[in-house]
Amino acid sequence: MAFKQDDRAAERRQMMNEVTALAGLVARETGRTGLDPRVIAAMGKVPRHEFVPPAQRHSAYRNRPLAIGAGQTISQPFIVALMSDLLEVKPDDKVLEIGTGCGYQAAVLSLLARDVYTIEIIESLGKDAARRLHRLGYKNVHTKIGDGYKGWPEHAPYDAIIVTAAPDHVPPALVEQLKPGGRLVIPVGKLFQELMVITKNADGTTTRHEVVPVQFVPLTRDEP
Repeated sequence: MAFKQDDRAAERRQMMNEVTALAGLVARETGRTGLDPRVIAAMGKVPRHEFVPPAQRHSAYRNRPLAIGAGQTISQPFIVALMSDLLEVKPDDKVLEIGTGCGYQAAVLSLLARDVYTIEIIESLGKDAARRLHRLGYKNVHTKIGDGYKGWPEHAPYDAIIVTAAPDHVPPALVEQLKPGGRLVIPVGKLFQELMVITKNADGTTTRHEVVPVQFVPLTRDEP
């Protein structure tokens, strides 16, 4: 990456120690015996403080969500780690993210996948994230301003799709754009949600698995 070594690596290590410890405590609920070492390594490299507003930088490595403006948040590091782990991304995979936000999740995924395509409907956030990702050297992240409910069909199918805001149902376009064998990780619900893993079968049907209760901001859509 293009960013220089900083003096916050120790904070990132401490953050990931807390995240891995929490993952162990909730292993029964999540069904994951431990986080993928590739996910731990990626999150240990991404400078989370670069993705939050200056007033929040002192809290960047705490295991909690933070406000990033426009009524949106950067997810709790544990949730970023869990969702990245549930995707089971391989180095040659092409990943679609719905909800770029500040770009942090896309940056983590960029270290796990070949290409990351990410969509943000809030123009100010999307443009800021694109500039930030470019400045930090995440060259395999491709950004777009648009309605993530519709996916990004031009680059489909995807090996994995992650949704970082909550619709009240699974968008059909995302299932359609997922490769057979691919995984969709998505929070579904209104006030409170269930984090789901949806696997697309060879015949086009899907298998759903509820992981843990979560709380995300709603998925914003273009007006019909």
